[in-house]
Amino acid sequence: MRSLFILGIRGVPAQHGGFETFAEKLSLHLVEKGWKVTVYCQEDGEGEIYQSQWEGIDRIHIPIAREGAFGTVLFDWKATRHALTREGLFLTLGYNTACFNIMQRLQRQTNVINMDGIEWRRDKWGAVAKVWFWLNERIGCWVGNHLIADHPKIKDHLNTRVRADKITMIPYGGDEVRSADKAILTEYGLQADQFSVIIARPEPENSFLEMVRAFSSRHRNHKLVVLGNFTPETNAFHWAVMDAASDEVIFPGAIYDATVVQALRFYARFYLHGHRVGGTNPSLVEALGAGCAVIAHDNHFNRWVAGPDAAYFEDELACSKLFDRLLSDSVAVQQMRSASRKRFKERFMWEQVLLEYEALLIRWDLATQPRT
Repeated sequence: MRSLFILGIRGVPAQHGGFETFAEKLSLHLVEKGWKVTVYCQEDGEGEIYQSQWEGIDRIHIPIAREGAFGTVLFDWKATRHALTREGLFLTLGYNTACFNIMQRLQRQTNVINMDGIEWRRDKWGAVAKVWFWLNERIGCWVGNHLIADHPKIKDHLNTRVRADKITMIPYGGDEVRSADKAILTEYGLQADQFSVIIARPEPENSFLEMVRAFSSRHRNHKLVVLGNFTPETNAFHWAVMDAASDEVIFPGAIYDATVVQALRFYARFYLHGHRVGGTNPSLVEALGAGCAVIAHDNHFNRWVAGPDAAYFEDELACSKLFDRLLSDSVAVQQMRSASRKRFKERFMWEQVLLEYEALLIRWDLATQPRT
């Protein structure tokens, strides 16, 4: 029986983000194919490490009393140390604590690392954090037996660190959405196709201020729903975004109910994606899977994911002009929606993504087996 251990995430079932969702999908897929899959899970509180099972997946729970980034680092440290006692193939999702994976390299464990995005380029991090991420990216490239990039441009970037045959490009996946509960819209005072949506962390690098200002530059007879955890009383950027918003902009906060988020995507006229840094963004992939008409920041990350038929803006003025032109152009919107579904089926369906991961992991599992 093939055995895989997954490190680098909070755990399964998914509750926290894209990597957790991916880990859940991959784990269930591999268990169905006869693999023994173990996922390290971070738990709040104190106590001893314990084990459980969920949907055929073995889980190793590590209680952590500290919150925030330090708690995550402590969890990764304890999980990696615990993994040294195990035999099998390892998949680490993210390189943020790749310095700990040096122990696995010394132990001669085979570790495939998904290198995620170029974290040290993100505006939200201070100088110390950027140095930490930069160093760990370098270390991850060195200690990983093989690297996974989720975007062609991420692969190009990693290729400046290591040889090309050490990297495989496999994007993030998503579920196709063909229907959603329209009744959910009434809870937010919305009507189908009479609103657009932003779903992201409210960070400067995600173009929140530019998009909200562009929309609010004139009366639109349309609503803009901005999902995210805004704390204007303690965050100056959050305050600036909310202060720039017209009365047609709605801030319902962070919404974690998947059925609600799905409905907001599915019935929105546009999905706005302002990310300027990163690889294949899960939220953008999910928007394609829901057939959203996409308006995105113009960069090579977003252009590869959303394709040539999405609408792109470079700055606030260009974004405003897109609203001026497209809000009333139903023919263009329908063409954009069709193009999104086509692009999604070309490259981002979970079935295809998981099969590519399985093939890569089988290759490395075979490489770990002793020769007879």
